[in-house]
Amino acid sequence: MSGIDAEAIAELFAAFGPVDVRRMFGGAGLYRDGLIFALVIEDTLYLKADAETRPDFEAEGLGPFTYDTKLGERSITSYWRCPERCLDDADDMTLWCRKAQGAAFRSGAPKKKKR
Repeated sequence: MSGIDAEAIAELFAAFGPVDVRRMFGGAGLYRDGLIFALVIEDTLYLKADAETRPDFEAEGLGPFTYDTKLGERSITSYWRCPERCLDDADDMTLWCRKAQGAAFRSGAPKKKKR
């Protein structure tokens, strides 16, 4: 992925469905049905993950989104690197995007009020 090109992103995710691209902190957030499910930072695609899907990323040998700070490297474990093969395989991309969308839904789902 070179740069953040909304047309290229739409093509990449065509089998998954319509995706909204919103620029944010030097990259872009990718949204489906109003929920953010992926980030594009420095030409790298990261998908939303949670306790349910994180083992899938780990099994692939993938890591979370990391960035450098004055105090050292920091990780955001709610976004993990997308498998490279997905960039060339629409079916695989759709499968992983559905996992990310599920994680986004679970993290954005309204919390039940305590009685």
